[in-house]
Amino acid sequence: MQNHFDLFGLQPAFAVDEERLERAYREIQSRVHPDRYAHAGDAERRASLQWTTRVNEAYRALKNPVQRASHLLELQGVDVAFETNTAMPADFLTEQLELREALEDATGSKDLGALERLQKRIDADKRSLQERLGESLDRKKDYAVAADLVRELKFLEKMDAEIDAAYEAIE
Repeated sequence: MQNHFDLFGLQPAFAVDEERLERAYREIQSRVHPDRYAHAGDAERRASLQWTTRVNEAYRALKNPVQRASHLLELQGVDVAFETNTAMPADFLTEQLELREALEDATGSKDLGALERLQKRIDADKRSLQERLGESLDRKKDYAVAADLVRELKFLEKMDAEIDAAYEAIE
């Protein structure tokens, strides 16, 4: 089975050319989309649906930094082990606890300004982690460090989703 990068004709790298990815995605979708096979036989329709699903999954994975980095590590034989490896640096865990407390306080007091500040901090932290991740994967080929950074980024993505939920709960 092709890896996600090969499917779209891209070099395996964390720094992905999003415009090129988008063009390749649209081109492949136009060839395999089930609407093109509406009057075809069952086997062709089924194959079209399978290809469409595969292309959509690969596209979503390459668009998402955590999934893209995880896929790159997988290609190198490195398991990020989100479920089993929860070891994190103490300072990162302390920061996560502080962020959670700040989120609880902002949500409890319905403080949109505090939520906005928290969101900006998370966004900045995610950008910084993504830069470090790109450096570890693309330039240094330091996959052990990259795996740790992916787990940290996953934590921040979860916090980001919780902030979005807090906005919805307040509004």
